[in-house]
Amino acid sequence: MTTYLLAGGGTAGHVNPLLAVADVLRERDPEAEILVLGTREGLEARLVPERGYELLFIEKLPFPRRPDKSAAAFPGRFRRALAAVREYISERNIDVVVGFGGYASAPAYVAARGVKVPVVIHEANAKPGLANVLGSRWAAGVGVAFEGTRIKGGEFVGMPLRREIVELDRDALRAEAAAYFGLDAQQPTLLVFGGSLGALRLNIAFGEGHDGAWRDIVDAGWQLVHVTGERSELPDPGADGYALRRYVDRMDLAFALADVIVSRAGAATVSEISALRIPAVYVPYAVGNGEQALNAASAVRAGAAVIIADGDFTGVRVRSEILPLLADDARQKAMVDAAATVGTRTGAENVVAMIDAALAQ
Repeated sequence: MTTYLLAGGGTAGHVNPLLAVADVLRERDPEAEILVLGTREGLEARLVPERGYELLFIEKLPFPRRPDKSAAAFPGRFRRALAAVREYISERNIDVVVGFGGYASAPAYVAARGVKVPVVIHEANAKPGLANVLGSRWAAGVGVAFEGTRIKGGEFVGMPLRREIVELDRDALRAEAAAYFGLDAQQPTLLVFGGSLGALRLNIAFGEGHDGAWRDIVDAGWQLVHVTGERSELPDPGADGYALRRYVDRMDLAFALADVIVSRAGAATVSEISALRIPAVYVPYAVGNGEQALNAASAVRAGAAVIIADGDFTGVRVRSEILPLLADDARQKAMVDAAATVGTRTGAENVVAMIDAALAQ
């Protein structure tokens, strides 16, 4: 029996790919022991036990960014975490460590190296995290979600996706999706969303107001599903063809109905849209070091998507760039075909193949 230790967590961007890989391992071999290493503070503390996996804890270890008290305490805290992981590896007879980034990954990589347990890494973002950059120096395999990710040994495997996306039959669900949103399955539909909290820039550009372009979309013969975010107070005009929702817990239905999407460019979002082969316009969130623009870059290079900078995204740009796209069937078809070259629904299986190769070495 093989014992896997999957390390990662903190955010959904780390936890969801981890769980997708864990599910494929469990489906393939129900007798395998699949353990997850994480922290008590991260999202994994709730999601991992809910999915039926055992969670092993270590202390939360953010990398110090400046010389302060936290930085001074970091070496001692890291040594304690390292000792804890070594004990887990020894006591549970771990055969392979699979890391997805986040606080738990760095000590897992270092501990595994010290006892010669193979390490496999999955990097979900186009701009790699510090833990994965560290572990890539000696990893047996490094899978990346996006072509062109600059990390040692990186090999494109795609994003391990949640099961409802992998198995989504958009055509079969279109009628149900249209009924869910109160729309017409026969009419083309634009989906606009910015995550659970929404995106103010997108809401202003499309919503009710002096700059809002929702009327132009509807007047062009398209329907609009606009997911504004739970905290949004954007008014709903109650117009035919315009379905405004604060939150949607059935994004599979939103994707099933969408013919074109406008959204932020988180790693999971870009990967899911590309895997489903839906033409996209990405408006990357303008914070950090440009990570979201990098996530979208391979889809844009392939011709599957276009980018409009956050600061430039207005109702005027919707009318000048998105409306012409909605009127151009040939361009939409070319984008669908291009998405097949950058998106995959087999990311989890590809990571599992990389794990198998590491165990066989």
